This record gives sequence, structure tokens and C-alpha cells, in this order.
Amino acid sequence: MAKTPSARREPPRAQSVEEKFVEMTTRPVRSLIVALAVPAVISNLVTTIYNLADTFFIGQISTSASGAIGIAYAMMTLIQAIGFFFGQGTGNAISRELGRKHIEEARVIASTGLAATLVAGTFVAVAGNLLIVPLCKLAGATDTILPYAVTYMGLILTGAPWMAASLVLSNQLRFEGSSTIAMVGLVTGSVVNFGLAPLLIFACGMGIAGAGLATIVCQGISFVVLVVANQRLGTVRLSLARVRPSGRFFATVVNGGIPSFFRQVVFAFATICLNTAAAPYGDAAIAAVAIVMRVVSIGNCIQIGLGQGFQPVCGFNYGAAIYRRVRAGYLFSVKAAMAVLAGLCVLAFAFAPQIVGFFRNDPEVIAIGTATLRFQCFSLPFTGVAMLTNFMLQTTGKVWRATFLGVARLGIFLAPTVIVLSSALGVQGIEMAQTVSDGITLLVAVPMAASLLGELGRLQRQTDATRRADVQRAVAAYVAAEEAGEHVVVIDA
Repeated sequence: MAKTPSARREPPRAQSVEEKFVEMTTRPVRSLIVALAVPAVISNLVTTIYNLADTFFIGQISTSASGAIGIAYAMMTLIQAIGFFFGQGTGNAISRELGRKHIEEARVIASTGLAATLVAGTFVAVAGNLLIVPLCKLAGATDTILPYAVTYMGLILTGAPWMAASLVLSNQLRFEGSSTIAMVGLVTGSVVNFGLAPLLIFACGMGIAGAGLATIVCQGISFVVLVVANQRLGTVRLSLARVRPSGRFFATVVNGGIPSFFRQVVFAFATICLNTAAAPYGDAAIAAVAIVMRVVSIGNCIQIGLGQGFQPVCGFNYGAAIYRRVRAGYLFSVKAAMAVLAGLCVLAFAFAPQIVGFFRNDPEVIAIGTATLRFQCFSLPFTGVAMLTNFMLQTTGKVWRATFLGVARLGIFLAPTVIVLSSALGVQGIEMAQTVSDGITLLVAVPMAASLLGELGRLQRQTDATRRADVQRAVAAYVAAEEAGEHVVVIDA
């Protein structure tokens, strides 16, 4: 008796550019953003949980070692600034070019962006290691924290080229609508790190050096996975032959990437300000601030993930002149971010002492960290308004408005707030500074969002009027031809 061949599961394949265009411009906005945001949120959460695990493992060494995380966080933010500059700069352009069906332009932008990132990351690795001691002191390291910070930061700087390049690849994949592929690449390295970090820190006796080495090894794994996945499953393939640096390319990157670059740079600056303000109160204050920043990053990564789900929808539809979908996507994303963050903040407020104590069982760290975390629970649900407005401004090419809003929360408002409140209220001023800064930023973000939404509404009305006029002209030409006895063939476009 002949055997019936068993059904084979088809291997995954890359979507064609036309298939991707149809999906991004016709699928219901809410389900599309959720489909794109969920993988982004998962990858961000896994990365954040890895960072929290790293914070936990290093916290078992000493309070000074915990403080070193806050010092190194500033330099890690600068590495991320390079990755987001090229990733957001090229990604925004890629999504708009795909929306216009300019495929070759998208491939040139992607390939050139990755090459430029590797060069910039190598420069940061070399220069940073040469200047590592003054950089650590500039970031707020005390004499007791400095040895830990130098060791940890030196290793992190060594991995700068592929750490930044991983961010570029993941952003490019998300902007082309391949969020799941980006998730797989980032999550792979983070999962490996869960086992490698404690192995190197404790079993191999490397201490904080083990944490730094585990980080750069696993980031390297993510980079390799992202390259392979992009070439096999991505829509926009990379090629050395398409690496074409030019003035036009860098203008494109600056236009789309400057807001992200400045956002990350001012985040590093804000971290330095917080560390410097906390230093007079001892290593415990620096450690507490570092722990809270890592904990709050869970909420931020959810908002960023929603933004990363919204951005390709925004870019494709803005490029295709379907502005109503941009408006709908923004409003949905803001409401979703506020709802999710409000629920998380209720839990964080209730269990703040236990959360901080999990990472470092030091009464002084717990006291300062608990107050800082509870203050931030009041403002965190509203930060999504500014973040998503910033993403929308950036993706639609409103570079200077996006840059201003990007630096407002952590630069223009936070740094002066830290200085003023810490001088007036001491350590309590440090604890509440971020919340005050968030409130001021919200007052700025709301009118900026309203202005852009109004602008998109006007563009949509103009586009609709133009399309109606085109249809009326086509109908009139058809009627005239029929009356003249001409045979007319209508092609359905």
C-alpha cells in the first residue's frame, strides 16, 4: 500500500516588498501596531530583565560595585546613542522609501548605515578606553566606586562596535515591518547572558569583570544572529556593493537620527547629573539611583516597544500619503501606553521596598531607592505622551521639533531640576527630580502633539481633495470619449 506523503511545513520566507506595502497600508491599524509592538516589547523586556539580572548579580559583590553600574550606564547610553542615531536615521528613511516603493534606495541606506556604525563604534571603543579614568570620574565615580567602574566600563567600551551595530540592524528590521526577526536577534543574546553572567562572575571568580565580559560576548552573538536573519528573512537585504557614503546619505541620517542621538546623549548627561548630585550622600545614594533607573526602564521599554510598533506604520503610511492611519496609530499607541504603565506603577508603588531590596539588601539603599521609585510612579504613565509624540515627529521628518522634545525631559528640564531641588531639599530633591521634570515635559508635549495631528488632518483633506479631482477628471474624460464614439478600455488599478 502506497504511503501518503506527510505534509511538510513550509520554511519561513521573506515577504516581498509589495506584500509588505499592502500589509502596512491596508491592515487595520490597531492589530497591525499590536503585531509589530509585541515582538519589540518582548525583546526590550528580555533585554531589560537581563540588565536587571546583571544589576542583581553585581549587587551581590558590594554597594560600590552596584554604584559602578550607574557610572557605566552613562557610557552605555552614549554607545546606544550611536546605534539609535544610525538605526533611527536609516530606519525612518527606509520605511518612507518602502512606502514610496523605492527599493534600491532603501537597500543603499541600510547597507551604508551599518558600515558607518561599525566605523563609529570602533572609534568610541579606542578613544573611550584611552580616556577611561577621566570618563569614570566625569560620570560621578567616587574613589571607592572607581576601580569597579573602570573594569566594567572598559569591557563595555570594547564591545561598542557590535553593540551599536545590533541596535542599527534591529531598528532597520522594525522599520521595514519585520519586528519578529529583530526580536529573535536581540533575545538570543540576552537569554545566553542569563547563564553566562553568573558563571563568569561567581563560578570563574571574575567579579564585575565577568559581568562586563558576558555583556559584550552576548551582544556579539545578537549581532551575528541579526545579520544572518536579515539576509535570510528580511525585506531589505544588506550588501557591501551598496555601501555608498555621500552627503545625501548623511543628511538623511541626520534628519531622522538626530532626535534619537540627542535623546540618548542627554540621558547620559542626566545620569551624570544624578550621580554627581547623589555622590555627597555616599555610594548608597548612587547605587539606589542606579537601581531605580534600571527598574523604571521596564516601563520605558514597554512604551518604546509600542513606539517601535507604531513607527513603521507611521513611516509607510506617511510615505504613501495615508495620513489618517498615522493619526489613528498615534492615538491608539498613547492610550495603550498610559493604560499599561498605570497598572504597573500601582504595583511598583505598593512593593517599592521589596523591589529595591531585591537588588541590594542595604537599609540606606532601600530607603533612598523606595522614595525615588514611588515618586516616579506618579509621572511614569504620562511619559508615553512625550515619547510617542517624539517618535511621530521623528518619523514624519520634523527633525527639529523631535530633537527639542527628545532632549526636553532628560536634558533641558531634568538637569536644572536636579541641581535646584538637590540644593534646596537635599537627597529628597534627587528622589523627586525626575517626576517634576516629567510633569514639565508633559505640558510641552501635549501642544506639540496637537499641532502635528492638526497638520496631518489638513494634509489628509488636501490629499482626499486631489484624489477626488483626479477621479472627476477621469470620469469626465471617459464620458467625453464615449460621447465621441471612441472605444474606451478601463483598467482596474
